[in-house]
Amino acid sequence: MRLRPRDDVDVQDRLARSAAETAGVWMSTPEVAGWLARRAGAHRFRVERIPFGLLDGWSFGPGGNLAHRSGRFFSVEGLHIVAGEDPVPEWRQPIIVQPEIGVLGILAKEFNGVLHFLMQAKMEPGNPRLVQLSPTVQATRSNYTRVHGGAPVRYLGYFTGQERGQERGQERGRVLVDVLQSEHGSWFFRKSNRNMIVETRDNVEVGDDFCWLTLGQIGRLLRRDNVVNMDARTVLACAPAAPPEAGAALSDTELVSWFTAERSRHEVRTRLVPLDEVSGWTTGEWSIDHERDRYFRVIAVSAEAGSREVHRWTQPLFEPLGAGVAAFLVRRFGGVPHLLVRARVEGGFLGTVELGPTVQCTPESYVHLPVSRRPRFLATVLGADPGRIRYEAVHAEEGGRFYRAQSRYLLVDADERTAAADPPPGFMWVTPGQLNSLARHSHYVNVQARTLLAVLNSRAAEL
Repeated sequence: MRLRPRDDVDVQDRLARSAAETAGVWMSTPEVAGWLARRAGAHRFRVERIPFGLLDGWSFGPGGNLAHRSGRFFSVEGLHIVAGEDPVPEWRQPIIVQPEIGVLGILAKEFNGVLHFLMQAKMEPGNPRLVQLSPTVQATRSNYTRVHGGAPVRYLGYFTGQERGQERGQERGRVLVDVLQSEHGSWFFRKSNRNMIVETRDNVEVGDDFCWLTLGQIGRLLRRDNVVNMDARTVLACAPAAPPEAGAALSDTELVSWFTAERSRHEVRTRLVPLDEVSGWTTGEWSIDHERDRYFRVIAVSAEAGSREVHRWTQPLFEPLGAGVAAFLVRRFGGVPHLLVRARVEGGFLGTVELGPTVQCTPESYVHLPVSRRPRFLATVLGADPGRIRYEAVHAEEGGRFYRAQSRYLLVDADERTAAADPPPGFMWVTPGQLNSLARHSHYVNVQARTLLAVLNSRAAEL
């Protein structure tokens, strides 16, 4: 057996070259906006709210759970969480239950010695801008096994080894990234997707809704609001793209030990319950709402998209009541940038905690609480002087399950007065390289932190 190097030592350098290249060979970066607009105009897209009674194939079953007649896709059920910590130690809520693992895959190929990534102009019914840049493949198992009876998912075989014409023993391609990652732990119950980047040497036939872009071009687009979708951001966050660092506040072993201690000290108990048993929430004709009109609601939509595998469908969506904020505070120690991470408890996580941004919340959800019970560092982020903001953009969350869910993502410079070198319990200073290393493993870095890591990986912001 021929031995191979344990590390793909060249990948980081190749990703760095791609991040430095902002021109590309397929189209220039300024042309992407016009291309997206043309793709949006090339198909009929429509989304409208409907009452639950007009959902096709979906119904409320015993216990009030909302599910599809196939038993596939996903269901809306109840979740009982006991976390034991302020501001809310125990609560019940609706939750999306989607046990199957989807594929989020980006195909990579070299042009003129520079890695390019095959991005898709994809419509999602919950997107504020319906068409955004998405991975080459973005599909749940129900979709790519064609439970819906629609067309096959293009390019899927590069990620599953079943590309048409591929012979037994033929190399699928070079896997650059392959890791299971969580999705939003506040709205999904133990949901994971397979995040992949696969490099090919094939002469790939590029469909009308696809284009090749460098990592640097994607970084430029990440500076714009609602252009690069969540699924593309999470995949790019997992790429081993962090530059070398002279050191860190904690060694890697100390960091993992701290995180393991955080996971161990939190006792989080969760159990699925019938939706009818979720106190404080009411199911109506058009929506499922919190009794005080807070947090989010569950709605139903009818959607049409000429570019999708299925052109017309109906489905439930979660609609947040207010825009989110996700921000890292940033400091330099010994000349090395550090990010202030928080070990976050979310009811839907497979483990008890994952590393999230310094601040991650919907501020409107806390206005009824005294300042002392609001998220730590929220006032620092919201009141930051513009000169301290290294990065700021509004990005949509998962448009296939959430309706117009948007968050303001920021990187904000801090100092000893606003964020001390000795952080409070539950927080820790880590380097971008350390966070990037952890993102190559499952269930360490949450999806909001991965968006900001994608910003750093693509050089959309420099620290």
